[in-house]
Amino acid sequence: MSYVAPAIKEKFDTLSPELKNVILERNVELYTIHDLINVLDEIVKEAEAEEEENN
Repeated sequence: MSYVAPAIKEKFDTLSPELKNVILERNVELYTIHDLINVLDEIVKEAEAEEEENN
């Protein structure tokens, strides 16, 4: 189960509902803004890799 710390909840809530769902499905624990950035970076890298595979 994912966890979003109160300290970054406001930033997390600015994301689109779809992106928040993708993050929460990963069962991550987000305590700092750096944790959130790292997860977003992983999502971008996976999307880029998938796009390269499709080309």
